[in-house]
Amino acid sequence: MGWGKVSAVLFDMDGVLCDSEEPSRMAAVNVFAEMGVSVTADDFVPFMGTGESNFLGGVASVKGVNGFDPEAAKKRFFEIYLDEYAKPNSGIGFPGALEIIMECKSKGLKVAVASSADRIKVDANLSAAGLPTALFDAIVSADEFENLKPAPDIFLAASKILNVPPSECLVIEDALAGVQAAKTANMRCIAVTTTLPEERIQEASPSLVRKDIGNISIHDILEGGSSDQRSQNHQNLGSLGHSYAEQMSEKEIDGYVLDSEESQFIGRFQGSRRDILRYGSLGIAISCLLFALSNLKVMQYASLKGILNRFSWDKKPVFGQNGGESRSSRILQFKNYLSALESRGTVSTMPEFPTKLDWLNTAPLQFSRNLKGRVVLLDFWTYCCINCMHVLPDLEFLERKYSDKPFTVIGVHSAKFDNEKDLEAIRNAVLRYNITHPVVNDGDMYLWREMGVNSWPTFIVVGPNGKILAQLAGEGHRKDLDDFVDAALQFYEEKNLLEASPIPLALEKDADPRLLVSPLKFPGKLAIDIPNNRIFISDSNHNRIVVTDLDGNFRIQVGSGGQEALCDGSFDDACFNRPQGLSYNPKKNRLYVADTENHALREIDFVNETVRTIAGDGTKGSDYSGGGKGSSQVLNSPWDLCYDAANDKIYIAMAGQHQIWEHNLSDGSTKAFTGDGFERNLNGSSSANTSFAQPSGLSLSPDSQVLYVADSESSSIRAVDLKTGAARMLAGGDPIFPDNLFRFGDLDGIGSDALFQHPLGVFCGSDGQVYIADSYNHKIKKLDPITKRVVTLAGTGNAGFKDGPGLSAQLSEPSGITEAGTGKFLIADTNNGLIRCLDLNGKVPILDTLKLKGVQPPSPKLDLPKRLRRRASAGTEIIKIDGGSSAEGSLELKISVSEGYHFSKEALSKFDTETESSGAIIFEPSSGILNTSGSTSLRFIRSSPSPATGRINCKIYYCKEDEVCLYHSLAFDVSFQPVVSDSNPSCISLSYTVTPKIPVGANLFPIYYLVIPRMSFLDLVLPTTLPKGKVSHPVTKENDLQLGENGDDLIPKQFALNYINGDQTKKEVGMEENLLEEGKIVANKDASKLGMSEDFSLSLRGLNRSLICGTKLFSKIFSNIVKAESQVIEADNNLTNYNKHHDIVLLLSSNISKVMSA
Repeated sequence: MGWGKVSAVLFDMDGVLCDSEEPSRMAAVNVFAEMGVSVTADDFVPFMGTGESNFLGGVASVKGVNGFDPEAAKKRFFEIYLDEYAKPNSGIGFPGALEIIMECKSKGLKVAVASSADRIKVDANLSAAGLPTALFDAIVSADEFENLKPAPDIFLAASKILNVPPSECLVIEDALAGVQAAKTANMRCIAVTTTLPEERIQEASPSLVRKDIGNISIHDILEGGSSDQRSQNHQNLGSLGHSYAEQMSEKEIDGYVLDSEESQFIGRFQGSRRDILRYGSLGIAISCLLFALSNLKVMQYASLKGILNRFSWDKKPVFGQNGGESRSSRILQFKNYLSALESRGTVSTMPEFPTKLDWLNTAPLQFSRNLKGRVVLLDFWTYCCINCMHVLPDLEFLERKYSDKPFTVIGVHSAKFDNEKDLEAIRNAVLRYNITHPVVNDGDMYLWREMGVNSWPTFIVVGPNGKILAQLAGEGHRKDLDDFVDAALQFYEEKNLLEASPIPLALEKDADPRLLVSPLKFPGKLAIDIPNNRIFISDSNHNRIVVTDLDGNFRIQVGSGGQEALCDGSFDDACFNRPQGLSYNPKKNRLYVADTENHALREIDFVNETVRTIAGDGTKGSDYSGGGKGSSQVLNSPWDLCYDAANDKIYIAMAGQHQIWEHNLSDGSTKAFTGDGFERNLNGSSSANTSFAQPSGLSLSPDSQVLYVADSESSSIRAVDLKTGAARMLAGGDPIFPDNLFRFGDLDGIGSDALFQHPLGVFCGSDGQVYIADSYNHKIKKLDPITKRVVTLAGTGNAGFKDGPGLSAQLSEPSGITEAGTGKFLIADTNNGLIRCLDLNGKVPILDTLKLKGVQPPSPKLDLPKRLRRRASAGTEIIKIDGGSSAEGSLELKISVSEGYHFSKEALSKFDTETESSGAIIFEPSSGILNTSGSTSLRFIRSSPSPATGRINCKIYYCKEDEVCLYHSLAFDVSFQPVVSDSNPSCISLSYTVTPKIPVGANLFPIYYLVIPRMSFLDLVLPTTLPKGKVSHPVTKENDLQLGENGDDLIPKQFALNYINGDQTKKEVGMEENLLEEGKIVANKDASKLGMSEDFSLSLRGLNRSLICGTKLFSKIFSNIVKAESQVIEADNNLTNYNKHHDIVLLLSSNISKVMSA
């Protein structure tokens, strides 16, 4: 019999990839030694490969350990094992493991780890063995399974995740239980003799036996070695139709394989095997009943169809497998799938939307009427879910791309929390996230259960005839959905089943005029600076930070346009994307911002009035360790911040991946601090065995030893030890089942008897008490961290707006809270768009509203697509690029600098895009910053098959060590050819090396002419023979400055500056006298024209005209310039309409400091 096709290899970990069996047994011996029980390493051999609980519990049963606590033992086991035996890169990997993995991948095989160990141990072992997790297409561990090896569940799950049939999977194992599990799963198995001798492992009849993984060849995997080497059992693999209970010997009990001596440990059970199974089943049934009774909220989401969906993988389109094939090939595969699906005639039909359901953004829809003839994408979501937020850009992308096709996205809101079932709450979420597609409120979970949905988000694609075409769960599937929708539209268009009748929309945002005039739009978080009388407000949906005084009088705003973008620079030029958490550094007068949907950490400098990005690059990351610096370290939906002044660190609630991170301000690094990244409510003794569930609020204790966390999805308040990263529960949540994230409600009490509902804000007051914004209960509560008692201070439990005594006042989803003096707190009342004040100094708490005076909605900047200018700005180098004929693809921008130079850290290099005609090419993102290595990636989509041109403008700021910083303007003109149908997505490289242009015999002197309220600058090349005290140079016609996009607004063709030694008055007179006649437009009267040039002008408040040269010769002129700028900010607050370009200010400041220190 032939070996058969092999498409995937499933590696066990202990004993196969990692030489960790002996260290595991030694760690277990230490655990029992601490309990006073004498055991040997050999006692654990029969229980290898069955999971840590069974591994320890089996020996405890044999030894008759009374009162054995498996969870406590497992916890201690991990502590010892991780501390003593599994340090990163400690060399526990078997020789040859990496090589065979890479060889499998080179042959196109998928590789996965499938282990009965908990994930924490899997990750630690792989790290210790030097095997990056990124090597594997899947990692399946024991955490999510009740039945471990010899049950086949883990292997079958790996098969399903890889989208490979079990018959095409090959397992490499070292334990009897693992070989048996492979057989039961109908998979071939190569056994290694690292744990058991060959004669013992042969008892399980593996397909092939080798000494260790280093002795397994790719020939063994693909061909099964030579035929005489194969075990005869290979020809007798059991099918899934056989009960694996029938395959077990009489000595297999509860998943253990025992010999006659080992079976004596059950001697104290004076009954037959059938009795044991009967009582065991009864115990399991009682446990399940108790779980169900104590977790009724969880059970409402369960359905039989959902369980079946978990374990079915056949007859579904293969998502996620794109082994290099073209997009047209993928679409063809999907069309073939649809053809086969339609021909079977057994496809399920989507049930109609019940007529009683409420709709937003549209009138009620029906598949049999207004959705007939359309491909429909259903998005099952709930608005608390961070993963659901992550897929909204994907849905917007699909809606935009197929806007002219009969394609509709419908959000099916299936609420997790009770508050989320309320239509008004969902309407606020639709407004908050700017959702413009139809949304239906499936509050009773009817569609959820009918479709067997298991998780948020889940996508279901419905055909124009109402048939269910595909179901896909999770985030990160933009390409899968794009290809499948495209295939469905093509397939059904060929069948003449599409109808182009539009869906009438009535957007909620158009029916809510308050949003247009409200000073604040869904404010998220707050920070305060009491000594300087300032409140900082993250005006989240206006994409800005608002600063008022403590009485609510407007001071300043950061990010004036309100548009969603990631832009550094001046307060007017900076942009955010739904910022949330704020934390203030009083020593440096800087505010740190969790720029949530930019996935970035930002710093606002109030001295220089600038914003810069200190971590994140605008893209959602999936790095669970970190350690990078600056924008090279990606983040994932940071939601709140807490500045630790004692250690000069910022703690970050990384809601997107359920961790707490830290940013070190001294070296600029950002890394994970605590949490393993699993979404659960697990309190451990260290950062490695602790888990969070969308942490959304942070606050330090007065002694800076404890970090309080509002863990929103587990509805709990937790405390983290800042020395160890260990977490403990203070109140709320499920104290028994870490994976139960459905224990929520509204109840005052002590510890876990108290209930919250998705708390988002937490603040530890000066009195040591913890104040909580219990968001979905619309309340403010107080927690005593010592007694763990929780009491309500304000709110009725119903959303609304009402001032007055706390317990009769109303709020609506408060998200942020901070202390504003003894006994006084400010609250971001998010859905009401207000800042509320809670005064606790009287007999009863009083809730009032802070009156904001002078705070206006941002004046939006025109968000029109930039049109390609007739000519680039002066001095801009143009590089021509052939864009090819693909309809979509990526642009890989890579700028490098000459040896000895580096990119400026103060003024970040950036890019923006232009197109020849509006909408011809869509660039994503349309603008942004380059990372610290000078690179970024853009995606392009062409909406028309006609030729088109796009331009990518780059502003490069770079420096030479201990010398002045320089500027280079660069543009890539990308000429796209007519679109060729079925073309593959292209990847276009945009590479350039910046070379400083300094002629021989000359020095480069950046010269700046400062004008109230504008500043123009020119880089002038000056001969070294220039007489001392004189600087003169004409600007030639070729170096004209083009201002803005209007070719008529040009400064004169000849422009000269002279520098004359002498006192300051004489300098200014000298300059003014030596201006050419045509150059007098730089006088104050006409200085506004200079402000039109984004590339070459900026304003610097309060500075008189001065000539500044970046060289030691004129260093005296530089004294106090930075100080002068900060001193005049307050005096110039009334001046408006500045077009500052603060990148150049930063370059100037950098040059000044270097010259002065030279």
